[in-house]
Amino acid sequence: MATATERQFVTLGLGAEVFAVSVAHVREILDYQAPFAIPEGPNYLMGLTDVRGRGTPTIDLRLKLGLPPVAPTGATRILVLDVPLSDRVLSLGLVADRVIEVIAFSDDQIEAAPDIGVPWRSEYIQGVVRRDTPSGNSGFVVIFDLSRLLTSQDAAALCQAA
Repeated sequence: MATATERQFVTLGLGAEVFAVSVAHVREILDYQAPFAIPEGPNYLMGLTDVRGRGTPTIDLRLKLGLPPVAPTGATRILVLDVPLSDRVLSLGLVADRVIEVIAFSDDQIEAAPDIGVPWRSEYIQGVVRRDTPSGNSGFVVIFDLSRLLTSQDAAALCQAA
């Protein structure tokens, strides 16, 4: 009997919702610092964050998903990701309300993405994992498909910003 393959994910929170990105794409996690604003970018582009001497485009994940913005707190983090695009890898900062943990999910735990019934744009979802919450209720972890999170127009705007 074959065993399911496990993959590692970093889980992050946006309000009460829990999302995940593959550890393979996470370069580092930074304490929040206000990005250097740049004019005339998409509304979700916060600006550039200095990551080890390089200007890294940083986006507000809430705005990208169509959620309302919130003010940063002491728990707010910037996940620095290497996002695979069709012709290159883009270094990108994602602002999240909080980073929760690194966790392994087996392939058989990951369910197909729902088409409707979620308060964010579902086209960015690779899959969902059912998971019990600390209160004993059943909840979900939503796994991002980073290659779909950014359109070619998004990527061009972010590359130009960098």
